[in-house]
Amino acid sequence: MKDTMIGVDLAKRVFQLHGASMTGHVKFRKKLTREQFRRFMSDQSACVVVFEACGSASYWAREMEALGHDVKLIAPQYVRPFVKRQKNDAADAEAMVIAARQPEMRFVAPKTAEQQAKAVVFRSRERLVHQRTELVNALRAVLYEYGHVFPTGLVHLKRIEALLDDPASDLPLLIIAECQDLLAQIAEKTERIDSKTKGLKALADETDTARRLQTMPGVGPLTALAVEAFAPDMAQFKCGRDFAAWLGLVPRQHSTGGKQRLGRVSKAGQADIRRLLIIGAMSRLNWLGRRTIPEDSWLSRLAARKPRMLAAIALANKMARAIWAMLTKDEEYRAPAQGAAA
Repeated sequence: MKDTMIGVDLAKRVFQLHGASMTGHVKFRKKLTREQFRRFMSDQSACVVVFEACGSASYWAREMEALGHDVKLIAPQYVRPFVKRQKNDAADAEAMVIAARQPEMRFVAPKTAEQQAKAVVFRSRERLVHQRTELVNALRAVLYEYGHVFPTGLVHLKRIEALLDDPASDLPLLIIAECQDLLAQIAEKTERIDSKTKGLKALADETDTARRLQTMPGVGPLTALAVEAFAPDMAQFKCGRDFAAWLGLVPRQHSTGGKQRLGRVSKAGQADIRRLLIIGAMSRLNWLGRRTIPEDSWLSRLAARKPRMLAAIALANKMARAIWAMLTKDEEYRAPAQGAAA
């Protein structure tokens, strides 16, 4: 039985360790370099190692598990209440041990190397999309200063190109040259985004899990890959609602005295999957997607009486629950019975 728990405050070069027994008796406090930390842990008998869930936590979790230790990751917001007085590395390491001893504490599942690789590629595409949006906004801002107003969206780039190519344009030559340079950068970003998208779709076709998830309406290759890359093992959730809550798709509560007060969705969870599920739900509620919704179904009745965004969030919540059921039961998507109330 493991009788020692070690809290480790990770950093780039110097790690702070706090070792204690399972009952809280302090055994040691150490400050070690990366190399010293690795040697120290290899010499330790099997114990429980606690990290905050940060950038390098999954890597070190895999390294510690290879040495025979049991690893627990805790979200930083759950460690913070246990920090005594002033914040420093030693206090953080001690707070991790105290937090990990709480019987009701929730832990983060370490990611595998393959999960992290998929997440890196996914985030790389997202970064390119943000950079392209920044360039498009900069282009529209420059033209706005000269009295030319263009709506948002890539579809209007053709109109901007036509304005720049117009010999009768009132734009100065320097502005035309700058705008053409921005257009060239936008085209380069678009080409790279398309290449990343093609690669991500190929990755999504390689696994049965992603293929199974794509049988659900509103779930495409990117959403399926995001679930694979960012979601933990679904066995960690007792029910589909727990997974929806982990995504931040449940109402924020401010209840007291037995009276429930529910607000907007909490957004206290994994943002990438949540955003893609809402986008997929919105695609089912546009003019084309509505044609595939059976009449008198739960979604049809909800869309008839609620705003589209509210209906989309409710549908995204339902999609999250269905994803949990599909992955825990290893089944493909099954459409709910027509006319079901839930």
